[in-house]
Amino acid sequence: MNETVKSPSIFKQALLVDKKPFPWLKAFLAGLASGIPILVLLLLGNLEYGLIAALGGFTYLYVFPIPYAQLAKKLAWVVLGITLAVFLGTILAPYPIISAITMGVIGATAIFLFGAFRFIGPSAIFFVLIFAMTTGMPIAPEEAFIRACLVLMSGALSWCIAMVGWFFNPHGPEKRAVKSTYMALAQLLEVLGTDKMNDAQHQVMNSIKDTSQTLASAYLSWHESKLYNQLYVLNNIANKMYVSIVEGNNIQHSKELAKTLRMIARVLDSKDLESASKLIQLPQIDRPNEHTLLLINELSNAKAYLSDSNTTIKEFHFATPNVKRVLIGAFDKNSIILINALRFGIFTFIAAFIAYEFHFNRSFWVPLSCAAVMSGITVVATFHRAIQRSLGTIFGILFASVILAFHPSGYFIALFVALFTFVTELFIVKNYGLAALFFTPNALIMAEAGTVGDYSFSYFATTRLIDVFIGVAIGLIGVWVIGRKSASSRLPHLISKTLRSQAQVFM
Repeated sequence: MNETVKSPSIFKQALLVDKKPFPWLKAFLAGLASGIPILVLLLLGNLEYGLIAALGGFTYLYVFPIPYAQLAKKLAWVVLGITLAVFLGTILAPYPIISAITMGVIGATAIFLFGAFRFIGPSAIFFVLIFAMTTGMPIAPEEAFIRACLVLMSGALSWCIAMVGWFFNPHGPEKRAVKSTYMALAQLLEVLGTDKMNDAQHQVMNSIKDTSQTLASAYLSWHESKLYNQLYVLNNIANKMYVSIVEGNNIQHSKELAKTLRMIARVLDSKDLESASKLIQLPQIDRPNEHTLLLINELSNAKAYLSDSNTTIKEFHFATPNVKRVLIGAFDKNSIILINALRFGIFTFIAAFIAYEFHFNRSFWVPLSCAAVMSGITVVATFHRAIQRSLGTIFGILFASVILAFHPSGYFIALFVALFTFVTELFIVKNYGLAALFFTPNALIMAEAGTVGDYSFSYFATTRLIDVFIGVAIGLIGVWVIGRKSASSRLPHLISKTLRSQAQVFM
């Protein structure tokens, strides 16, 4: 008798904790990036400027394990974007309606660019947050340049901290990508002829594609690297091995060959590839068939290139998309990226407009909560975000209210900001709600610590909770009105486009 397995409810799904490992190093460096600016300016006798400069520390939250060449450019644009958000927020603070419109434009632009170029990271949320927090500061348009410079310098510090790893492991992301491809190939060989083969084959295809994109984004025409050349060749060899495996589908002694692939993958973890490659053992197979022989020859070539640090390549071939073509493609009326960007911008504007028109105290919490909810990739993910944001914010506000009731100052503020940033980065990979539990008091302390308001615990807590619930409600309405069928309605067009592309490939 077959029993129907019920999937967990949306509420339970939102509370699930991911099993990914804690990113200890990234969290520690993120804490430094946010805490150091406050500490430095505190020593110079200006806590208010320190809290403004700390906004630049949010740059480090956009650090992900991508090639340093790409990371350097991405973070540079993030620093400039955050600086511009602070500058505009300071100038436009006296004009609520214009501020609301600008907030929507900033959010839509960030969502569009991150979606079009497939950048990983928190997307628009921190650009909206920083602009919103700046409009909530004491109105002083004459300080726009000073505030922007403080954030620019703090962002530059985050950029430097993020790039320190380049001196110790300049091609770490590329090595991990190539390693994952070889591990995926080993997995494919181990399940040949079983019902798991299709999934393993799909995994290899995705891995090869991702590795090729990683290597393409890491390429520097003005800088020649012997290790990069080796990784480029190893990826090309992986492509050839995949073709041999799929075309043959009758590889002999596949388990032994898979062990060799895993040896190659482990060698990539070594700092001295030439010495470590000597441990790679090629299997001895009597009378191998054609595809098995091709696979063995490619394994031998991989070992040879690993042991030769003087690998030279005359010409690199990358299928890199043209920037202009990417932007034009994303602007297509059937593009889900464009629809998501417009939805995000429109409802962020509506949330900001309502907050400003009804004169909410610290009104930026309304559009910020709306933006956080709409950052979900799918409709279901949006509901998850709403639940996580609400619960995390409720307890986070209560937590922050207790801290602020003691009127912390000076070094305690720097410590709290660094600590909460550290914990936020630890838990963001586990569950957004857990991260919100610590991110909320962090943002509240940064926003409130430099003000002279003296609110009671109950007033402070209830005010923030009302702001958050209004923002969450607006975000959910936005998804329900625009996002319900925005993706599914475009499936026929995308499927027909895919079929036409396949026909062109066959021709």
